[in-house]
Amino acid sequence: MAIFEGAGVALITPFCGSGEVNYPKLEEILEEQIAGGTDAIISCGTTGESSTMTHEEHIQVVRFTCQVVKGRIPVIAGTGSNCTREAVHLSQEAEKAGADGLLLVTPYYNKATQKGLIAHYTEIADSVKIPCLLYHIPGRTGVTMAPATIAALCREVPNIVGVKEASGNFSAMAALMQMADGCVDLYSGNDDQIVPLLSLGGKGVISVLSNVAPRQTHDICQSFFDGDVKKSCKLQLDAIELIGQLFSEVNPIPVKAAMNLMGKNVGGLRMPLTEMEPEHQKNLAAAMRAYGIL
Repeated sequence: MAIFEGAGVALITPFCGSGEVNYPKLEEILEEQIAGGTDAIISCGTTGESSTMTHEEHIQVVRFTCQVVKGRIPVIAGTGSNCTREAVHLSQEAEKAGADGLLLVTPYYNKATQKGLIAHYTEIADSVKIPCLLYHIPGRTGVTMAPATIAALCREVPNIVGVKEASGNFSAMAALMQMADGCVDLYSGNDDQIVPLLSLGGKGVISVLSNVAPRQTHDICQSFFDGDVKKSCKLQLDAIELIGQLFSEVNPIPVKAAMNLMGKNVGGLRMPLTEMEPEHQKNLAAAMRAYGIL
């Protein structure tokens, strides 16, 4: 059974003016997400700025998230690293903190071989009992996972259950789903590709858009699952301009700007990320107004 179906939010991490995690604000946005129909919370992923968190902060954010959510929807913790030992440690701590699943990015910078990827992921998964999702995002990591590698991991490692696909390579995704024969839970990592990926048998999306439009992103998936593909497609296309603006600078710069424009006061970014360029923010605000969320 899939960890979740539908739209999981790749949640931002709110910061105080001092740069510390703003836990009262985190609780507020978690409650807003649940009320808005989000199907899962993905904590401490790329959008959550996990790369600039200490290990202690990382685990505390996951623990706090699990305490607030209280099992109402699944919490998936981003615990990947380019160091297998670090990924094992973070994964075990996230499991202790109450996470329902893990999201494990491909090792970046040291660029493992396919054999190395299998060894890396197998060691992490074997260290925990909760289900694991692979995270394939070659644009950030410089590593491409072959479809055969993903299929083998999902087939041979009991608690590796699927993949967040952000490569944009639909030919590879189709090949993966053909060879997987039902053993891979496929999630879109790109908000502008939800419906095409669902058509290949996908389970949903891990979404940046959901930070500002949780109900609408949920409805893109739910309409498809309900058999109303025409409505699902329309909802997807209606969001394309906003999605484009949410990625006009590196994520999560625009989505945090968008949430602050909405009055959510989620704070700034940790260096080396910097505030959104004024011209881009102007275009973002226009897209938000056109979409009806500003």
